[in-house]
Amino acid sequence: MRPTGLHHVSINVDDVAAARHFYVDLLGFAERTDRPDFPFDGAWLDIGGQQIHLIEGEVPPGKGQHFAVAVADLAATVTELRAHGLEVSEPKPVATALQCFTHDPAGNLVELHEPGGAAADGGGRHDAPDPVN
Repeated sequence: MRPTGLHHVSINVDDVAAARHFYVDLLGFAERTDRPDFPFDGAWLDIGGQQIHLIEGEVPPGKGQHFAVAVADLAATVTELRAHGLEVSEPKPVATALQCFTHDPAGNLVELHEPGGAAADGGGRHDAPDPVN
């Protein structure tokens, strides 16, 4: 097998409209118009060259699973999201980047990640998620 990239990640949400507002209006994803007519609600979203598929369904319990959204300026992103009332953890350095976390309306953990946003700590590690309380 020779993968060519990541096409999409699907996440379960219990309220598609609330999730759509979070991902499109607050995080800036773009909604696609090519979602097939499935027998369940959902939305296909673009982010960069990849997609996130929102699927209406039972949300699994959080055990650290998450995906990361790359941003150019994490400090500005955190300020903007907090101004909209979102809880966002404090940015922390990890390897040569900065990261923090928030939750979507369904409780899914979302990492906000600024590549090159911090001096190398020499560890090359990826911190365990620091869930927002």
